[in-house]
Amino acid sequence: MMPPTLPLTRDLVLIGGGHTHALVLRMWGMKPLPGARVTVINPGPTAPYSGMLPGFVAGHYDRETLDIDLVKLARFAGARVILGAAEGIDLAAREIHVPGRPPVGFDVASVDIGITSAMPDLPGFADHAIPAKPLGPFASAWARYRDGGGPASVAVIGGGVAGAELAAAMAHALRTRGRAAEVHLLDRSAALSALRPPAAEKLRRALARQGVTLHEQADITAITAEGLTLADGTHLAAAFVTGAAGAWPHPWLAGTGLALHGGFIAVSPTLQSSDPDVFAAGDCAHLTQSPRPKAGVYAVREAPVLFDNLRARLTGDATPRPYRPQKDYLKLISLGERSALGDRFGLALSGPLMWRWKDRIDRRFMEKFQALPQMQPPPLPTPRAAGSKEALGDKPMCGGCGAKVGRDALSAALAHLPPPERADVTPLPGDDAALLTTGGTRQVLTTDHLRAFTADPVVMARIAAVHALGDIWAMGAAPQAATASLTLPRMSEPLAERTLTEILTAASEILRSAGAEIVGGHSSMGDELTIGFTITGLCDTAPITLSGAREGDDLVLTKPLGSGVIMAAEMMGLARGDWVAEALTSMTRPQGDAATLLAGAHAMTDVTGFGLAGHLHGICMASGKSAELVLDAIPLLPGAEELAEAAIRSTLYPKNRDAVPSLDTPSEPALQPLFDLLFDPQTSGGLLAAIPDGAAAVSQLQALGYEAAVIGRIAGDWPGQISIV
Repeated sequence: MMPPTLPLTRDLVLIGGGHTHALVLRMWGMKPLPGARVTVINPGPTAPYSGMLPGFVAGHYDRETLDIDLVKLARFAGARVILGAAEGIDLAAREIHVPGRPPVGFDVASVDIGITSAMPDLPGFADHAIPAKPLGPFASAWARYRDGGGPASVAVIGGGVAGAELAAAMAHALRTRGRAAEVHLLDRSAALSALRPPAAEKLRRALARQGVTLHEQADITAITAEGLTLADGTHLAAAFVTGAAGAWPHPWLAGTGLALHGGFIAVSPTLQSSDPDVFAAGDCAHLTQSPRPKAGVYAVREAPVLFDNLRARLTGDATPRPYRPQKDYLKLISLGERSALGDRFGLALSGPLMWRWKDRIDRRFMEKFQALPQMQPPPLPTPRAAGSKEALGDKPMCGGCGAKVGRDALSAALAHLPPPERADVTPLPGDDAALLTTGGTRQVLTTDHLRAFTADPVVMARIAAVHALGDIWAMGAAPQAATASLTLPRMSEPLAERTLTEILTAASEILRSAGAEIVGGHSSMGDELTIGFTITGLCDTAPITLSGAREGDDLVLTKPLGSGVIMAAEMMGLARGDWVAEALTSMTRPQGDAATLLAGAHAMTDVTGFGLAGHLHGICMASGKSAELVLDAIPLLPGAEELAEAAIRSTLYPKNRDAVPSLDTPSEPALQPLFDLLFDPQTSGGLLAAIPDGAAAVSQLQALGYEAAVIGRIAGDWPGQISIV
């Protein structure tokens, strides 16, 4: 007998994807705590590694090399990811506030959000400069400026090690791109004062070799679009200005009620704050008993202690262990070109050898997150019923519409049902929703539910609501009322309440904005999260069905394809986090305004589980027409084509392909990935409309922000025939 899976009973929330939390997630994936639900909150799907930032600025590393993919890491750790910037902690309610979503409940929390280099008191900084931290926005802004043309002028505010590294790297990058550049490094006091004299002198000479002008005792009074103004009246021209002067805490920490030191969270040696259930690590924390400078080496070495102490708090263990920081550490400082300066114990060595050493350390650190250990699934029980292994398949079953029963099996089962006997039920075989007539009022009725493919109940609820509404919109109806059908994984009553609140709040926002109200529902517990809705809609006119397409109609698609292959790849740890984020954003986008623009369509459906080809085949069969598709006109989600080229497939792909046998494979190998995506099951996919003057409709849809396109047309009287042109 298989051992039971323990119910979820405690919520651990990691706020921020800093170095410490990234390492904790990796350790958690290798040694999870049964019964604990882990959540990581971060503004984006990746977290840049500060150690490689100067190398990126200089042009030695590309942008992807710099980033820790938190989506992949969270999948490995069995954690959910919330993409958003936390803006508050309510200690009394045990909730974390993230804009645009319901509060996130916690039992134990940890904060690792780093610092900022913003200078709110310096006039003009907010409008004309960018802080070096957070690293993500800075790296993107620098890449745009670095890759421009013409003479360049740069100013770095802050003459510490971080500022010197950036200034040297910027000068090197601009020179190697053939851009004449002026690079200024400014400090209001003595520069490089944190270094021992031998190291400071070597770094000064390196800056001079790179052509960096060092300004000490420089009091900046204003920053403008043209540059910097100093207190003595000097004006320095600078088109790109950044700040690396010191470390500043994120302002929202001041409202948490936690004890702070200079705006940073004060923590004990066990990394616990004034609230023992709230931990903090990395640069946002202040070690009260052994203060240390803000440096990544401390964040990295805090990780094992934080990991152990979080587990101890979640299990009720009263003996957390202390973190004992080292007194000194090796400083490896980039010098712009592939050279570095090493400083420790009074020794200062510089040159290419130091760079290779630094590069090796940095790459080995990043390899921890790029080559995650493959955790083996438990062996199948023996003996077992024949056919079990074949039915299980060679990869995990997809969620969303990728988990649907194949079209042939569904059609065969429905064929056994008798035709409707009620006069107020109009049969619409194969259509998106049923048509009911009550007192002369046309009402459409649909139901849909999704097996979760993302661990965030809020995102899953939004997708499920938009997905179910698609059937109503495709019929040209106005959403009216909804009931919810929810299955939660086994969990304690407090976690169930939190999860239900998140789901219903998120779904209600989507449904109410579409004009519908949640009027009831049913909930239960089972093996995994499943969210479904039954929705009614009202039709002022005859509904749009599959059967009205006319020869010459343009085929308009409102959303890009690829959600199936991306989420399948995400389950296997093969999809980039930014691809997953784009796919989730597309799936959560409602389409009520698009349905209104497409009200003149002769036929319409939403592209979901049977893929674009399957749903178009349904229109063609019902309308007695054929269709022509232009493959390279079909919009795709970022990453979809690359994953299709790598032969990544959703579990429903083979059945979708078999359901449209008349669609021939293209002869050009380059078109094969695009062709395969025609059978990719979509969750909350776009509306597919057969409409006259599709170009005009697409223009209006694009003005609303849709990635819509005319992808083909309805052709002659060859029912179900689809050809590639």
